[in-house]
Amino acid sequence: VQLQASGGGLVQPGGSPRLSCVSSGPTAYYYGVAWFRQAPGTEREGVSCIYGGSTYYPDSVKGRFTISRDIAKNTIYLQMNSLKPEDTAVYYCAADQSPPTVIGGHIIPIMDYWGQGTLVTVSS
Repeated sequence: VQLQASGGGLVQPGGSPRLSCVSSGPTAYYYGVAWFRQAPGTEREGVSCIYGGSTYYPDSVKGRFTISRDIAKNTIYLQMNSLKPEDTAVYYCAADQSPPTVIGGHIIPIMDYWGQGTLVTVSS
């Protein structure tokens, strides 16, 4: 499975971009799918995941980010709203045949397949 993320760019604070991640293979309903981000000098942080009909968001983005997927299009989306400068990072999509692991409120970045990342810069 190869993943191709897109949709990043320069966004003003408060903006609402949508990231897309197209899979070369089927990401079936019971594939675990997640979005992570990594800012310079920081560890990779999970910002959302979905498995079956269940989703999870850490407190840092809860209420602002929404993960979804279109199985027919093999595409995963991340709708981001009310962006802040601290949301600036490279965003990665990832997939796994198992459910994503969440420990202590953190989505653990142990996934089988990763996209190349797309940079989101939040600045006026």
